Amino acid sequence: MTGNLVLIGSVGVLAAGTFAFRFAGPVLRPRIATRPWVERTMATAAVVLLTALVGTTALTEGHDLAGVARPTGVVVAGILAWRKAPFVVIVLSAAAATAGLRLLGVP
Repeated sequence: MTGNLVLIGSVGVLAAGTFAFRFAGPVLRPRIATRPWVERTMATAAVVLLTALVGTTALTEGHDLAGVARPTGVVVAGILAWRKAPFVVIVLSAAAATAGLRLLGVP
């Protein structure tokens, strides 16, 4: 139960942070002049941070490994996001992949 709350909290923090980045970008962009290397560094740092967060929450449950079903769902979501699928399709496909594997007895 605690693992689920941590996962929900992590997803909530990720969603809030993503919204804040997306909201602040257009608002602050005209007011701040930066060099191109700074923009590239910030973009890379954001990707690394989000990848680490997703990897941590997808691969672990408490102090143990999460099994195969959850990381598979995350991989499905990642591929669909990379292919620019609609958000609803991404979430439902990831959930379906995870649930399907768990129904088949895959941890």
